[in-house]
Amino acid sequence: MSHKRIPKRKAAIAAGSVAALGAAALLLPNANASQTDAKDAAPKTLKAADASDLTSLLATQLGEAYGGAYYNAAKQQVVVNVVGGDSKVVDAVKKAGAVPRSVDNSLAALKSAARTLRTDATIPGTAWSVDPKTNQLRVTADSTVTGVNWNKLTSTVDSLGSGMATVKKSAGTFKTFVDGGDAIFGGGARCSLGFNVTASDGSPAFLTAGHCGVAAKQWSDTQDGAPIATVDQATFPGDGDFSLVKYDDPNTQANSVVNVGNGQTVAINQAADAAVGQQVFRMGSTTGLNDGNVTGLDATVNYPEGTVTGLIQTDVCAEPGDSGGSLFTQDGSAIGLTSGGSGDCTAGGETFFQPVTTALTATGATLGAGAGAGAGGAGDASATAGAEPSDPAASDPAAGDQSGAGDQSGAGDQSGMGDQSGAGGDQSGAAGDNQSGTGADDGSGLVSSNG
Repeated sequence: MSHKRIPKRKAAIAAGSVAALGAAALLLPNANASQTDAKDAAPKTLKAADASDLTSLLATQLGEAYGGAYYNAAKQQVVVNVVGGDSKVVDAVKKAGAVPRSVDNSLAALKSAARTLRTDATIPGTAWSVDPKTNQLRVTADSTVTGVNWNKLTSTVDSLGSGMATVKKSAGTFKTFVDGGDAIFGGGARCSLGFNVTASDGSPAFLTAGHCGVAAKQWSDTQDGAPIATVDQATFPGDGDFSLVKYDDPNTQANSVVNVGNGQTVAINQAADAAVGQQVFRMGSTTGLNDGNVTGLDATVNYPEGTVTGLIQTDVCAEPGDSGGSLFTQDGSAIGLTSGGSGDCTAGGETFFQPVTTALTATGATLGAGAGAGAGGAGDASATAGAEPSDPAASDPAAGDQSGAGDQSGAGDQSGMGDQSGAGGDQSGAAGDNQSGTGADDGSGLVSSNG
């Protein structure tokens, strides 16, 4: 997302530029498929953005019989794991419009197992999340976990019992994605902006990675330029990786869009929770536009700087400089902020994101149409839904620049966080660098910011 300051005259154009995505737009033919009647036992056809609402409802209703849920993108249906095989529970799932699936582990049991890992195996370079598709915990260890630590991790997983968790090794190392392309700069660090929002006091602001907010207090839209925004709140490590940065100019006009490169943007209209199985798009100033799928929720990542919890796990690639960048859906919902991970956009890897909904609740900020001094609704990358990762913009670092709206980050577009998020890629990178204390330029300096 770009974060450059945009004149109000241009802001109005950018906010409605979804139709101009061109080659970068990917409009799913069934994106607005209608849902079946709630009384019909047949599975409902749902947009990915609506899947989390249904799963949350069923999770409350099913109690211990609930084993998690995921989104079947091919059929646009929600699959709900049911423990025990109670016919009444199965009927309730069907009536709600979801597809019941018999499993052994309840979500409560999986979360209990995750707490055991947190107590007995909090080792730098490890991560775990709930994977409803396998009905197990997905445990990952990066290349630094060897010898005694590897034995400790595997023995702890074994102690959880058969069928409770799987362990795999990652070729890379978990770190925050600092350094990278054009973005916002602070204290020698460089990061990407996520989404423009409106702070609780009504001032224009934007969300980015917490390790960026910890790295530097003030941010500029040019490497040697004057500060345009100041960190108001930052969380990292701990219960998340997010920060709220307020534009210094209260009259900043920020657009709620994501800059996907080649002069094209996607409007952001709302924030939404992630659903395992849904397709998501990530914009960062280093690697531009890329897509993938959500693979796990409530992820815990143990970075060198500390443990971060409550993250989203995906198979979307990212690299240093993409930190803080926007994660959004094809139907225009803001989903997350790039935190960290392992690998790159050549070999692939695991990437973790801070849920936008959690960050908004914690900071008191709002996003979506009408939010912020400008388009404050940046969080609603719903417009982004049309971004096509296969487009050259998706892989062209230039796209990153665009998203990186280094210009946009220029507080002006703070409310227009969507644009900013583009820049954010850089920003997160920056923050990451400062935070990791390794220097924004060194990708290895990615803070272990969980995620």
